[in-house]
Amino acid sequence: MSVTRRTFLTAACGWPAALVFAQDADVATALPSWNAGAATQALVEYVRTVTREGSPDFIPVPERIAVFDNDGTLWPENPLPFQAIFILDALQRKIRQQPALAENPHVKATLAGDLNALMADHGKGLFAVLALVHDGVTVDEFEQQVNDWISTAKHPRFGRRYDECVYQPMLEVLTYLRANGFKTFIVSGGGADFMRVWSERVYGIPPEQVIGSHGGAKFELRDGNPVLVKTTSTIFIDDKEGKPVGIHQLIGRRPVMCFGNSDGDKAMLEYTTINNRRASFGMIVHHTDAEREYAYDAQPKSTGKLVEALADAGKRGWVVADMKRDFKRVFPFDQ
Repeated sequence: MSVTRRTFLTAACGWPAALVFAQDADVATALPSWNAGAATQALVEYVRTVTREGSPDFIPVPERIAVFDNDGTLWPENPLPFQAIFILDALQRKIRQQPALAENPHVKATLAGDLNALMADHGKGLFAVLALVHDGVTVDEFEQQVNDWISTAKHPRFGRRYDECVYQPMLEVLTYLRANGFKTFIVSGGGADFMRVWSERVYGIPPEQVIGSHGGAKFELRDGNPVLVKTTSTIFIDDKEGKPVGIHQLIGRRPVMCFGNSDGDKAMLEYTTINNRRASFGMIVHHTDAEREYAYDAQPKSTGKLVEALADAGKRGWVVADMKRDFKRVFPFDQ
């Protein structure tokens, strides 16, 4: 059985007033940055149903697995995914040290924002740039680079550090689910090593619960010290059909809740909600608020295209959270 917006709305028509008021109270208490409505009520009703002892849809705590995309679901991905901006900054530092790199055609394409050139030939240009930035860097050195960047770099529109530009309503969902026995995971197309540096501090999600795209690593002794060195000899892309694969390989349990925002999350939503032996829940964050954040779906500025998953939402029973309508505030720093 899947507890979805459609079944929720059908059931709600016959709910006693006391139960409706209880739902509203739960939203106001646990999810204060959401406007009460169908999206929040479906979420709260699902959690109440599957965590209630004696419910036919009760889910034991070990099986309460919730997966979240990161870019566009937990924080923005405009004007570019934040990790792409980090890589651009790292590349520009490298060019200052090695000016000849500026003549590299892949570097030129990156600096010009030519995504088509970078993704041609199965992403050959993108992988070449990643190799320039990552190859030979130890895991500890990379962690320090990310920490230095995220503690100083600021979003060009909001003027805040990137780790402050997180969606307050989604932070509340993470906290609410964990309070109800759910284990929360990030399953993102972004780099696992990049996200693991700050995910616990920002989201409360420890590094071992972060699944993302990743390259290889090799063990070395440098000056007698053991280190892991990043390589791009093998790369796993945790996006689209890769997301269910990553979930299977690194979690080992099928999720019962899934939160995404783009067609890149469609396979993960399908894996979570179609013919799941447990009651399941899927939510799509729809970017509709150009004033407070960004408005896009079919034509995003960079990544985050949302067409196919949005078209399937009604058929699959996925809840669509309309940012303009459902988010009372977007960021923690919003008044």
